Amino acid sequence: MNFYTRKWVKPEDLNAHGTLFGGSLLRWIDEEAAIYSIIQLGTNRCVTKYMSEINFINSARQGDIVELGIKATHFGRTSLTLTCQVRNKITQKTILTIDKMVFVSVDEQGRPVPHGKTEITYTDERLREE
Repeated sequence: MNFYTRKWVKPEDLNAHGTLFGGSLLRWIDEEAAIYSIIQLGTNRCVTKYMSEINFINSARQGDIVELGIKATHFGRTSLTLTCQVRNKITQKTILTIDKMVFVSVDEQGRPVPHGKTEITYTDERLREE
């Protein structure tokens, strides 16, 4: 799993207990997973279809640097399945895991369409395809 995105936990990201608000973290994850899916599928027409159980393991506090790891685990005909791990950059403690996230390639009307991809691309190479 590659950890490309890092976030600095700021006061506006905290909950009433002074730890990272889960909703803020999930927003970051959904955005990162969408960007990853767009690159893998070669289209910005993809949507979040499903997230499995979200397992919060450790908390993060103001000033912590967290990093988000996303990896493709399966290419379906219209979908891409991912796994996610978020960890503290300094301590390397896992903050959260999501075993399964599914993104679906859609047409202009929001209907699933085949994407034709079968394997992981590790660069932005697909964005340059004509």
